[in-house]
Amino acid sequence: MINISAAIRPVAGFSRGFSYPLRAVKFFRQKPGLLKYLLIPFFINLLVFTLTVYFGLDLFQRMLEAYAPSTEVWYGTLLYYLSWMVASLLTTVIVFFSFTVMGNLIASPFNELLSERTEVLISGVPSEEPFSLKLFWKDSRYAVVIEIKKMAVFVSCMILLFGINFIPGIGTLIYAVLAPAFTLFFLAVEYMAFVLMRKQLSFSEQRRYLFKHPILMLGYACGVFCMLAIPFVQLFCIPLAVVGATLLWCDFPRVEPQS
Repeated sequence: MINISAAIRPVAGFSRGFSYPLRAVKFFRQKPGLLKYLLIPFFINLLVFTLTVYFGLDLFQRMLEAYAPSTEVWYGTLLYYLSWMVASLLTTVIVFFSFTVMGNLIASPFNELLSERTEVLISGVPSEEPFSLKLFWKDSRYAVVIEIKKMAVFVSCMILLFGINFIPGIGTLIYAVLAPAFTLFFLAVEYMAFVLMRKQLSFSEQRRYLFKHPILMLGYACGVFCMLAIPFVQLFCIPLAVVGATLLWCDFPRVEPQS
């Protein structure tokens, strides 16, 4: 006999994980004092996003006018506008990856602070160390270094995975499976790390925590990915993902110590 409750449990876990980035929206509305911790990274990310789109489309337009100028012939005009559609799609993809990398790097010091303040508001327990600019800049340097290492690993792995495409026959199929799976895994690692590193968990302990709740983490990563894939919504994705990860930790706070 099929255990219906066991069959439903993974679906419920995925749905709950998916909801955490969305629950962060409600949390910001309930705790407007948190907004001050994301204003600076938001405007920096907005500037990065705007410059990326502007210079990307401007560069493509110049190349298009130089090598494939619009003509009065119907197929020339059609080709011109089809090229612009392709340019828009490519720009969206480039912005997605560049914004993910640059946005996380720029916002990393503020994300740690945002995660800490979120947990204080949830638990009601004040932080052991009072905020100071000296401590903030010290932690910022450490956070940026860690973020650069993580992004270097991510980009390197994506390049290696892209090389699988050139395997004859099944290379494209393998890449189509592994690339999204690795991206989702990275998103879970990336944003949960702001909580787990504050708890001084080692990398092996962080890994055990993530794999202890695989369906929950998959749902969370899918929720973050959907936000990143929506134009303009991605501007708010990073702080929502950080707060969502903190809410998740507060609901599932403990890693069992090794015997």
